[in-house]
Amino acid sequence: MATHESAAHASHAHAAPQGFIRKWVFSLDHKVIGLQYYFLALLAVFVGMFLSLLMRIHLIWPAATLPFLGEIKPETYLTLVTMHGTIMVFFVLTTAPQGGFGNYFLPIQIGAPDMAFPVLNMLSFWTTFLGFVVLVAAFFVTGGAPLHGWTGYTPLSALQSAGPGEGLGADLWITSIAIFCIGALMGALNFITTTLDMRAKGMTMMRMPLTVWAWFVTAILGLLAFGVLLSAGILLLMDRNLGTSFFVPLGTINGQLTGHEGGSPLLWQHLFWFFGHPEVYIAILPAMGMCSQLLSVFSRKPIFGYKAMVYAIMAIGFLGFMVWGHHMFMSGMSPYTAFAFSIMTMGIGVPSAIKTFNWLGTLMRGRIRFTSPMLFAIGFVSLFVTGGISGPFLAQPVLDIYLHETYFVIAHFHLIMGVASIFGIFAATYYWFPKMFGRMMNEPLAKAHFWLTFVGAYAIFMPMHYYGMSAGLRRYSQSTEVAYILKLLPLQRFITIAAFITIASQFIFVVNLFWSMFKGAKASDNPWEATTLEWITATPPPHDNFGGRTPVVNNGPYEYSVPDAPRDFVMQTDPEIKPKH
Repeated sequence: MATHESAAHASHAHAAPQGFIRKWVFSLDHKVIGLQYYFLALLAVFVGMFLSLLMRIHLIWPAATLPFLGEIKPETYLTLVTMHGTIMVFFVLTTAPQGGFGNYFLPIQIGAPDMAFPVLNMLSFWTTFLGFVVLVAAFFVTGGAPLHGWTGYTPLSALQSAGPGEGLGADLWITSIAIFCIGALMGALNFITTTLDMRAKGMTMMRMPLTVWAWFVTAILGLLAFGVLLSAGILLLMDRNLGTSFFVPLGTINGQLTGHEGGSPLLWQHLFWFFGHPEVYIAILPAMGMCSQLLSVFSRKPIFGYKAMVYAIMAIGFLGFMVWGHHMFMSGMSPYTAFAFSIMTMGIGVPSAIKTFNWLGTLMRGRIRFTSPMLFAIGFVSLFVTGGISGPFLAQPVLDIYLHETYFVIAHFHLIMGVASIFGIFAATYYWFPKMFGRMMNEPLAKAHFWLTFVGAYAIFMPMHYYGMSAGLRRYSQSTEVAYILKLLPLQRFITIAAFITIASQFIFVVNLFWSMFKGAKASDNPWEATTLEWITATPPPHDNFGGRTPVVNNGPYEYSVPDAPRDFVMQTDPEIKPKH
């Protein structure tokens, strides 16, 4: 084992780059690649947010003419829905927590000098970047971007003649996702190999921080899920351009035969959701690991039930592949199949509940420090619970059939997958910024950002539940055509005003981020008095992370408030603490 590990370590000893291109553009350093992923996600989130802003404007003022954009037509609204969902799910929620923070901090937290395959790491980022460029290009081609929704349901997405944007725009959309899948697969292989092969001496699996466990399990999910989506995307491109019939049955459009027969639109749904549900956990697991880390650090207490937390992460990863059918209760599936998926969906709530109670157990009687990373971590728990509670309702086929096509579903998954994951990204940014850039972020601005975003998220997504329970239908571009929906317009107006304020408050974060990089107060090596390995090295970390010294790990990652210890925290590299008898 020792020779295997030393060989693994030796294969990544690449010299520090000299030129600008090698250092910052085509870099092999996992820290630079992590920052590249992070800033790509930052760009993507503002594009996605702008699209959602246009959607909210159209829902309230359907006849408004906007500068540069003109009037938003109903089909344009569907395009905005499609591209907003795709950008946010793939290029923000998958890219920032895993690609950004995972790349930067996983090797440091396990005591490795770099990722296992540095060149593959570089390729995975540039592949992802290419995927983003191809996706945005769909806006600028003839016919514009597609309108088939981020789920790309066939036969709407499988036929070039199905509607505006379903020509070249849809081909670019599918190609973009296929490219993204290739990048994600390369990244996943790298994460798994690094975690298994590159741990420092003494860093057993059960001494890894929960952030590392979350990134590791997320990588396994990615390895198993993105391959399925890649295959489905290739089959869909073939249906659209080569005349095959995987997803298109015999049928007519506008009285014309489609030229296809024998395909199954439901096959696409199965393939897509077999990826799509693990994707929810790919987005949320890194935020769960992050939240566990921060609640322990800022409560000055060991995490409550470390082993239970590890097994809960594994259980979520395992059960995540067994629940995809709950997205398809409306598809005419057998009630027996629906019942099985319903039971499994209720079952996956159990490890999530274990994690939630352990977070509360960690907070209980802690000496809590209400710093900005801690506020976002507590906000994450709140949003995760609120968003999760509506899950069991949608897991019942008899209720889902009523709620499925309403805003209730939008409210549910935005809270638990979207906003909760974004809160994990914010918490990680405020927590690790001093280590990445050597400066502290402005704390009063960070707290203002937290309160505006936290209250804003609830003001947007709680009313959506009520709108959905009143049968407010999603994918409708305006409320004016259906009498009972028109009566719900004041609710939509409230949501839109809340969205304006919440989006505006994100500029506080951007100003704080870029201002603090250059003007923030200088940070010490361990400003939060944390125990994990990234806090023993210099700030920012040197090229090989530890300046030529490989750390030796003697303690677990959450040794806070240890009796008889000289300080209230024991670093992982400190001499082993022996319990006194």
